[in-house]
Amino acid sequence: MIEGIFVEGLIFSIMTLGILISYRILDLADLTCDGSVAAGAATGAMCIIAGWGIVLSMVTSFVVGVLCGLCTAVIHNKLKIPGLLAGILTMTMLYSINLRILGNKANVPLVKVRTLYRVFPKAFSFLPSSFAALLGTFILVFIIAAILVAFFKTDLGTSLGALGSNEQVIISLGMDPAVLKYIGLGLSNGLIALSGAMLAQYQGFADANLGQGMAVQGLAAIMLGEFLFKTNRIELITLRVALGSIAYKALMFLGRKYGHIVGITPNDFKLLTGLLVISSMLIAFTRQKSAEDAAKKKALSKIKEAHNA
Repeated sequence: MIEGIFVEGLIFSIMTLGILISYRILDLADLTCDGSVAAGAATGAMCIIAGWGIVLSMVTSFVVGVLCGLCTAVIHNKLKIPGLLAGILTMTMLYSINLRILGNKANVPLVKVRTLYRVFPKAFSFLPSSFAALLGTFILVFIIAAILVAFFKTDLGTSLGALGSNEQVIISLGMDPAVLKYIGLGLSNGLIALSGAMLAQYQGFADANLGQGMAVQGLAAIMLGEFLFKTNRIELITLRVALGSIAYKALMFLGRKYGHIVGITPNDFKLLTGLLVISSMLIAFTRQKSAEDAAKKKALSKIKEAHNA
Protein backbone atom coordinates (compact mmCIF):
# COMPACT_ATOMS: atom_id res chain seq x y z
CA MET A 1 0.00 0.00 0.00
CA ILE A 2 2.64 2.56 1.10
CA GLU A 3 5.02 1.18 -1.53
CA GLY A 4 2.36 1.85 -4.17
CA ILE A 5 2.12 5.52 -3.11
CA PHE A 6 5.87 5.91 -3.50
CA VAL A 7 5.91 4.14 -6.88
CA GLU A 8 3.08 6.30 -8.24
CA GLY A 9 4.70 9.41 -6.75
CA LEU A 10 8.06 8.66 -8.36
CA ILE A 11 6.48 8.00 -11.78
CA PHE A 12 4.43 11.17 -11.37
CA SER A 13 7.60 13.12 -10.46
CA ILE A 14 9.01 12.63 -13.97
CA MET A 15 5.91 14.27 -15.41
CA THR A 16 6.10 17.00 -12.76
CA LEU A 17 9.70 17.71 -13.75
CA GLY A 18 8.48 18.20 -17.32
CA ILE A 19 5.80 20.61 -16.13
CA LEU A 20 8.40 22.40 -13.99
CA ILE A 21 10.49 23.09 -17.12
CA SER A 22 7.62 24.79 -18.95
CA TYR A 23 5.90 26.58 -16.05
CA ARG A 24 8.82 27.54 -13.83
CA ILE A 25 11.93 27.54 -16.02
CA LEU A 26 10.52 28.74 -19.35
CA ASP A 27 7.71 30.70 -17.65
CA LEU A 28 5.30 29.37 -20.29
CA ALA A 29 1.82 28.06 -19.46
CA ASP A 30 1.84 24.87 -21.52
CA LEU A 31 -1.21 22.58 -21.50
CA THR A 32 0.29 20.18 -24.03
CA CYS A 33 1.08 17.86 -21.12
CA ASP A 34 -2.53 16.66 -20.88
CA GLY A 35 -2.15 15.23 -24.38
CA SER A 36 1.53 14.25 -24.34
CA VAL A 37 1.25 12.05 -21.23
CA ALA A 38 -1.48 10.03 -22.96
CA ALA A 39 0.57 10.02 -26.19
CA GLY A 40 3.52 8.55 -24.29
CA ALA A 41 1.32 5.91 -22.67
CA ALA A 42 -0.33 4.98 -25.97
CA THR A 43 2.95 4.84 -27.89
CA GLY A 44 4.75 2.85 -25.22
CA ALA A 45 1.89 0.36 -24.89
CA MET A 46 1.51 -0.24 -28.62
CA CYS A 47 5.27 -0.59 -29.10
CA ILE A 48 5.47 -3.16 -26.31
CA ILE A 49 2.54 -5.09 -27.76
CA ALA A 50 4.27 -4.99 -31.16
CA GLY A 51 7.34 -6.62 -29.58
CA TRP A 52 9.71 -3.64 -29.69
CA GLY A 53 10.97 -4.27 -26.17
CA ILE A 54 10.76 -2.10 -23.08
CA VAL A 55 13.78 0.18 -23.66
CA LEU A 56 13.00 0.96 -27.31
CA SER A 57 9.32 1.49 -26.46
CA MET A 58 10.18 4.02 -23.76
CA VAL A 59 12.69 5.82 -25.98
CA THR A 60 10.01 6.00 -28.69
CA SER A 61 7.55 7.44 -26.16
CA PHE A 62 10.08 10.10 -25.22
CA VAL A 63 10.61 11.01 -28.89
CA VAL A 64 6.85 11.24 -29.46
CA GLY A 65 6.61 13.57 -26.45
CA VAL A 66 9.40 15.74 -27.87
CA LEU A 67 7.47 15.98 -31.15
CA CYS A 68 4.36 17.05 -29.21
CA GLY A 69 6.34 19.82 -27.52
CA LEU A 70 7.88 20.90 -30.83
CA CYS A 71 4.39 21.12 -32.34
CA THR A 72 3.34 23.54 -29.61
CA ALA A 73 6.57 25.52 -30.02
CA VAL A 74 6.03 25.83 -33.78
CA ILE A 75 2.46 27.05 -33.29
CA HIS A 76 3.68 29.53 -30.67
CA ASN A 77 6.80 30.79 -32.47
CA LYS A 78 5.82 30.69 -36.13
CA LEU A 79 2.12 31.58 -35.92
CA LYS A 80 2.63 34.00 -33.00
CA ILE A 81 -0.13 32.32 -31.03
CA PRO A 82 0.11 32.72 -27.22
CA GLY A 83 1.72 29.75 -25.48
CA LEU A 84 -1.41 28.84 -23.51
CA LEU A 85 -3.58 28.66 -26.64
CA ALA A 86 -0.84 26.83 -28.57
CA GLY A 87 -0.75 24.15 -25.87
CA ILE A 88 -4.54 23.83 -25.86
CA LEU A 89 -4.55 23.38 -29.64
CA THR A 90 -1.89 20.67 -29.51
CA MET A 91 -3.62 18.94 -26.59
CA THR A 92 -6.94 18.93 -28.47
CA MET A 93 -5.39 17.48 -31.62
CA LEU A 94 -3.50 14.87 -29.62
CA TYR A 95 -6.71 13.31 -28.33
CA SER A 96 -7.62 12.15 -31.84
CA ILE A 97 -4.02 11.17 -32.59
CA ASN A 98 -3.82 9.10 -29.40
CA LEU A 99 -6.98 7.23 -30.36
CA ARG A 100 -5.34 6.48 -33.71
CA ILE A 101 -2.20 5.21 -31.98
CA LEU A 102 -4.35 2.93 -29.81
CA GLY A 103 -6.03 1.48 -32.91
CA ASN A 104 -9.19 3.57 -32.51
CA LYS A 105 -9.72 2.16 -29.02
CA ALA A 106 -10.06 4.24 -25.88
CA ASN A 107 -8.26 1.66 -23.76
CA VAL A 108 -5.63 -1.00 -24.52
CA PRO A 109 -4.62 -3.53 -21.81
CA LEU A 110 -1.05 -4.73 -21.35
CA VAL A 111 -1.69 -8.37 -20.53
CA LYS A 112 0.74 -11.21 -21.14
CA VAL A 113 3.43 -8.82 -22.38
CA ARG A 114 6.80 -8.01 -20.85
CA THR A 115 6.67 -4.67 -19.04
CA LEU A 116 8.87 -2.89 -16.51
CA TYR A 117 6.72 -4.01 -13.63
CA ARG A 118 7.05 -7.65 -14.65
CA VAL A 119 10.81 -7.30 -15.04
CA PHE A 120 11.49 -5.57 -11.71
CA PRO A 121 10.23 -8.45 -9.49
CA LYS A 122 12.51 -10.85 -11.43
CA ALA A 123 15.49 -8.48 -11.35
CA PHE A 124 15.11 -7.94 -7.60
CA SER A 125 13.83 -11.38 -6.68
CA PHE A 126 15.29 -11.09 -3.18
CA LEU A 127 12.55 -8.54 -2.39
CA PRO A 128 8.74 -8.83 -2.28
CA SER A 129 7.24 -7.79 -5.63
CA SER A 130 5.89 -4.46 -4.35
CA PHE A 131 9.28 -3.43 -2.92
CA ALA A 132 11.01 -4.66 -6.08
CA ALA A 133 8.76 -2.35 -8.11
CA LEU A 134 9.63 0.53 -5.77
CA LEU A 135 13.38 -0.11 -5.97
CA GLY A 136 13.32 -0.45 -9.77
CA THR A 137 11.27 2.74 -10.15
CA PHE A 138 13.56 4.63 -7.78
CA ILE A 139 16.69 3.62 -9.73
CA LEU A 140 15.12 4.56 -13.06
CA VAL A 141 13.83 7.93 -11.80
CA PHE A 142 17.20 8.64 -10.16
CA ILE A 143 19.00 8.05 -13.47
CA ILE A 144 16.56 10.31 -15.36
CA ALA A 145 16.85 13.04 -12.70
CA ALA A 146 20.67 12.80 -12.71
CA ILE A 147 20.76 13.23 -16.50
CA LEU A 148 18.40 16.20 -16.24
CA VAL A 149 20.51 17.84 -13.51
CA ALA A 150 23.65 17.32 -15.60
CA PHE A 151 21.92 18.92 -18.59
CA PHE A 152 20.90 22.03 -16.65
CA LYS A 153 24.50 22.51 -15.55
CA THR A 154 25.62 22.84 -19.17
CA ASP A 155 25.71 26.17 -21.01
CA LEU A 156 22.56 25.23 -22.92
CA GLY A 157 20.72 24.29 -19.74
CA THR A 158 21.79 27.51 -18.04
CA SER A 159 20.53 29.47 -21.05
CA LEU A 160 17.14 27.75 -20.75
CA GLY A 161 16.96 28.81 -17.12
CA ALA A 162 17.82 32.40 -18.03
CA LEU A 163 15.17 32.48 -20.77
CA GLY A 164 12.26 32.34 -18.34
CA SER A 165 13.81 34.92 -16.00
CA ASN A 166 14.85 37.51 -18.58
CA GLU A 167 14.47 36.93 -22.31
CA GLN A 168 16.39 40.13 -23.10
CA VAL A 169 19.53 38.64 -21.56
CA ILE A 170 19.34 35.73 -24.00
CA ILE A 171 18.89 38.12 -26.95
CA SER A 172 21.84 40.26 -25.77
CA LEU A 173 24.01 37.13 -25.73
CA GLY A 174 23.19 36.55 -29.39
CA MET A 175 20.95 33.52 -28.82
CA ASP A 176 17.55 32.96 -30.38
CA PRO A 177 14.78 32.59 -27.74
CA ALA A 178 12.63 30.68 -30.25
CA VAL A 179 15.28 27.93 -30.55
CA LEU A 180 15.49 27.64 -26.76
CA LYS A 181 11.69 27.34 -26.59
CA TYR A 182 11.85 24.47 -29.09
CA ILE A 183 14.39 22.71 -26.91
CA GLY A 184 12.63 23.48 -23.63
CA LEU A 185 9.14 22.45 -24.73
CA GLY A 186 10.52 19.38 -26.48
CA LEU A 187 12.39 18.26 -23.36
CA SER A 188 9.42 19.09 -21.13
CA ASN A 189 6.93 17.02 -23.10
CA GLY A 190 9.45 14.26 -23.71
CA LEU A 191 9.70 13.73 -19.94
CA ILE A 192 5.92 13.91 -19.61
CA ALA A 193 5.43 11.27 -22.31
CA LEU A 194 8.09 9.08 -20.69
CA SER A 195 6.16 9.29 -17.44
CA GLY A 196 3.01 8.27 -19.32
CA ALA A 197 4.78 5.21 -20.74
CA MET A 198 5.88 4.15 -17.25
CA LEU A 199 2.42 4.80 -15.80
CA ALA A 200 0.76 2.65 -18.49
CA GLN A 201 3.10 -0.22 -17.65
CA TYR A 202 2.48 0.19 -13.92
CA GLN A 203 -1.31 0.33 -14.29
CA GLY A 204 -1.35 -2.44 -16.90
CA PHE A 205 -3.19 -0.46 -19.58
CA ALA A 206 -3.01 2.68 -21.73
CA ASP A 207 -5.98 5.02 -21.90
CA ALA A 208 -6.69 7.92 -24.26
CA ASN A 209 -8.12 9.89 -21.30
CA LEU A 210 -5.07 9.36 -19.11
CA GLY A 211 -3.93 12.98 -19.28
CA GLN A 212 -7.08 14.75 -18.10
CA GLY A 213 -6.18 17.33 -15.47
CA MET A 214 -2.49 16.36 -15.37
CA ALA A 215 -1.30 19.97 -15.74
CA VAL A 216 -3.16 21.07 -12.62
CA GLN A 217 -2.05 17.98 -10.71
CA GLY A 218 1.56 18.65 -11.68
CA LEU A 219 1.28 22.27 -10.52
CA ALA A 220 -0.17 21.10 -7.22
CA ALA A 221 2.78 18.72 -6.74
CA ILE A 222 5.29 21.48 -7.59
CA MET A 223 3.71 23.85 -5.08
CA LEU A 224 3.56 21.21 -2.36
CA GLY A 225 7.27 20.66 -2.88
CA GLU A 226 7.98 24.38 -2.71
CA PHE A 227 6.49 24.50 0.78
CA LEU A 228 9.10 22.01 2.01
CA PHE A 229 12.19 24.18 1.50
CA LYS A 230 13.53 27.03 -0.62
CA THR A 231 16.44 26.52 -2.98
CA ASN A 232 17.90 27.65 -6.29
CA ARG A 233 20.10 24.58 -6.78
CA ILE A 234 18.86 22.31 -9.53
CA GLU A 235 19.68 19.14 -7.55
CA LEU A 236 17.51 20.25 -4.64
CA ILE A 237 14.78 21.55 -6.95
CA THR A 238 14.63 18.07 -8.52
CA LEU A 239 14.46 16.48 -5.07
CA ARG A 240 11.75 18.94 -4.04
CA VAL A 241 9.67 18.03 -7.10
CA ALA A 242 9.95 14.32 -6.27
CA LEU A 243 8.94 14.88 -2.65
CA GLY A 244 6.04 17.11 -3.70
CA SER A 245 4.83 14.46 -6.16
CA ILE A 246 4.92 11.75 -3.50
CA ALA A 247 3.13 14.06 -1.03
CA TYR A 248 0.42 14.79 -3.61
CA LYS A 249 -0.15 11.10 -4.31
CA ALA A 250 -0.25 10.42 -0.55
CA LEU A 251 -2.92 13.11 -0.10
CA MET A 252 -4.98 11.61 -2.93
CA PHE A 253 -4.64 8.17 -1.34
CA LEU A 254 -5.78 9.48 2.04
CA GLY A 255 -8.71 11.20 0.33
CA ARG A 256 -9.78 7.96 -1.34
CA LYS A 257 -9.38 5.89 1.83
CA TYR A 258 -10.71 8.24 4.50
CA GLY A 259 -12.52 10.94 2.55
CA HIS A 260 -15.92 9.33 3.18
CA ILE A 261 -15.59 10.34 6.82
CA VAL A 262 -16.03 14.01 5.86
CA GLY A 263 -18.18 13.34 2.81
CA ILE A 264 -15.42 13.54 0.17
CA THR A 265 -15.73 11.21 -2.83
CA PRO A 266 -13.35 10.59 -5.79
CA ASN A 267 -15.61 12.93 -7.79
CA ASP A 268 -14.37 15.80 -5.62
CA PHE A 269 -10.65 15.25 -6.21
CA LYS A 270 -10.28 17.60 -9.19
CA LEU A 271 -12.11 20.32 -7.29
CA LEU A 272 -9.83 19.78 -4.29
CA THR A 273 -6.73 19.80 -6.53
CA GLY A 274 -7.78 23.14 -8.02
CA LEU A 275 -8.43 24.59 -4.56
CA LEU A 276 -5.04 23.29 -3.43
CA VAL A 277 -3.30 25.12 -6.28
CA ILE A 278 -5.24 28.34 -5.59
CA SER A 279 -4.47 28.14 -1.87
CA SER A 280 -0.78 27.47 -2.55
CA MET A 281 -0.55 30.45 -4.90
CA LEU A 282 -2.33 32.67 -2.37
CA ILE A 283 0.03 31.62 0.43
CA ALA A 284 3.07 32.10 -1.82
CA PHE A 285 1.84 35.58 -2.81
CA THR A 286 1.23 36.50 0.85
CA ARG A 287 4.72 35.29 1.82
CA GLN A 288 6.34 37.24 -1.01
CA LYS A 289 4.43 40.41 -0.11
CA SER A 290 5.40 40.06 3.56
CA ALA A 291 9.04 39.60 2.61
CA GLU A 292 8.94 42.66 0.35
CA ASP A 293 7.28 44.76 3.07
CA ALA A 294 9.89 43.63 5.60
CA ALA A 295 12.70 44.51 3.18
CA LYS A 296 11.19 47.98 2.59
CA LYS A 297 10.88 48.62 6.35
CA LYS A 298 14.46 47.52 6.88
CA ALA A 299 15.69 49.81 4.08
CA LEU A 300 13.69 52.77 5.43
CA SER A 301 15.03 52.24 8.95
CA LYS A 302 18.61 52.23 7.63
CA ILE A 303 17.94 55.44 5.71
CA LYS A 304 16.54 57.09 8.86
CA GLU A 305 19.51 55.94 10.92
CA ALA A 306 21.93 57.30 8.33
CA HIS A 307 20.02 60.60 8.21
CA ASN A 308 20.00 60.96 12.00
CA ALA A 309 23.70 60.21 12.15
